[in-house]
Amino acid sequence: MKLQILISLILALLLTQSPVIGKYFAMINTMIHESGHSLMALFTGGEVRNISLFPNTSGVTMTGHTSWFSHVLTSLSGYLFSSLAGLLFFHLIVKGHYRVMIFILIGFLAINLLFWVRNIYGVFWLVTFGAGFIYLLKTGPQSIVQYVLIFVACLVVVEAVMSAFWVMRISFVAPSQAGDAWNLAQAVKFIPAPVWGVFFFAQSLYLAWLSLKKVFLT
Repeated sequence: MKLQILISLILALLLTQSPVIGKYFAMINTMIHESGHSLMALFTGGEVRNISLFPNTSGVTMTGHTSWFSHVLTSLSGYLFSSLAGLLFFHLIVKGHYRVMIFILIGFLAINLLFWVRNIYGVFWLVTFGAGFIYLLKTGPQSIVQYVLIFVACLVVVEAVMSAFWVMRISFVAPSQAGDAWNLAQAVKFIPAPVWGVFFFAQSLYLAWLSLKKVFLT
C-alpha cells in the first residue's frame, strides 16, 4: 500500500499541473471545499443559495447568514474541511474501509447535484465525474477500485495543500482577490488577509502530514 500511495501522490501532483484534464480531476477538492462552506452555513443557522464550480478549479458558494459568527465560521470552513476530508480518506484507506469512502464521495456528489450546484459547468462536472465513478464501482475489478480511491484521497490532500498555498500567496500580493482570506479580513478587521492566508496554508500542511503519517510512520 505504501508504494501505491507514493505513486498516487506523485501522479496527483503531476496531474494537477496539467492545463485541462488535471483541472477536471482537481475539481473534486473544490467540490469538497465548497461543500464545507455550505454545511457550516447550514449548521450555524444560515442558508445555502447556490454553488458554482468553474473549469479553472475555482468555486463560489453563495450563502446567507443570521449572525457575524456564522459568517466567520462559514468563511473558515472551506480550506479546513478539504484538509480534514483528506485526513479522513487516508484513515479509511489505512483501515480498509473503502466502501465507507465510496458512500461519502457519492453522497457529496449527489447532494451538490440535487440541492446546490446550478451553473452549467458545475452540473456537467458532477454528472460526468459521478457517472464515471459509479460505472467503475459497478464494473471495475476490486483492485482497480481500491487504487482509484487511493488516488482520489491523494488528489484531495495534494490539492488541499496547493490551493491553500495559492490563497496564501495571493493574500500577500493582492489581498482583495484572496477569497476566503479576504472575507475573513473584512469580518475580523484586526487580522489582515495575509495572516489568514498563512493560517490556511499551515493547517493544510499539518493535516497533510497527519494523513501521510498514518501510512508511512505507523
